[in-house]
Amino acid sequence: MKDFVITTDSNSDLLPDYISEKGIVIIPHYYELNNTVYGDEVNLTPKEFYDSMRGGLMPTTMASNPAVIHSTFLKLITEGKEVLHISFSSALSGGCSNVAAGARELCEEYTDAKIIVVDSLNASLGQGLMVMKAVELKEAGKGIDEIADWLLQHLSNFCVQFTVNDLFHLQRGGRISKVSAFVGSMINIKPILVVNDEGKLVPSGTVRGRKKSLSTIVANMVKRMGEVENTTTAVNTVAALNTGITEGSSKASGSLPICVVHGDAAEEAEYVARLIKDTVKEANVVINVISPSIGAHSGPGAIGICFWGENRNN
Repeated sequence: MKDFVITTDSNSDLLPDYISEKGIVIIPHYYELNNTVYGDEVNLTPKEFYDSMRGGLMPTTMASNPAVIHSTFLKLITEGKEVLHISFSSALSGGCSNVAAGARELCEEYTDAKIIVVDSLNASLGQGLMVMKAVELKEAGKGIDEIADWLLQHLSNFCVQFTVNDLFHLQRGGRISKVSAFVGSMINIKPILVVNDEGKLVPSGTVRGRKKSLSTIVANMVKRMGEVENTTTAVNTVAALNTGITEGSSKASGSLPICVVHGDAAEEAEYVARLIKDTVKEANVVINVISPSIGAHSGPGAIGICFWGENRNN
């Protein structure tokens, strides 16, 4: 059995130390800001990127480069490696189709090559958690086909709950209307969004106020993890989180961490992490910044929770 390499793209938001330690190969997605394209060797720091948006600059995004995909996969297969690629959602970007096309062309040219592309139908560390699980299964001795099949069978268990601080960026990306963004901003409405089973970022509700939006995504996470038995309990959990009087849950999240991602909002991400640890006993929480090619659409101050749950349904 050939050795294989796990690859993914920069929208997986994996921590740099984890990428290095596990030998994950990253294919970049790109963004353009002030007439400069970033994503390969040239990048802004998260602070620089989000501050530029706060200052009024509006970035645009681009999917992965077919030439980079080709050279990355070619290097691996000519080294005798098979490739398992876990892609950003095909419903949110053309990157997955670019990768699939590149893999298909190389496998036609190199008939003994194997490149498997798994569409995560996910984003940020929701996608990153799939990479972590693939690494875990590989380290347990599972083969490339077995891991790919396992991931495809469990796509709906990799969940994302999201909220944003500024409705304008959702409106700019076509997620909500201009009127809804204006009115919502005036009355301090905060949307709750999820990545659904089709890999789309869709609204699942609204709340009033930033702090309540953060506690709500934690409560929704708990519900998705199967730890809240009914809607009434879920509402009570939100209230308890808002007053800081929750009791720890006896269920753990398993081998995968619970991940908090943020658009340059580190203090609020830490606040959400504390809520999670207060609610889920012995939770292993990972915090990272949302990559620019996602943050261009979610904006500064976005906060998300990525976790293993029973399902993604609203």
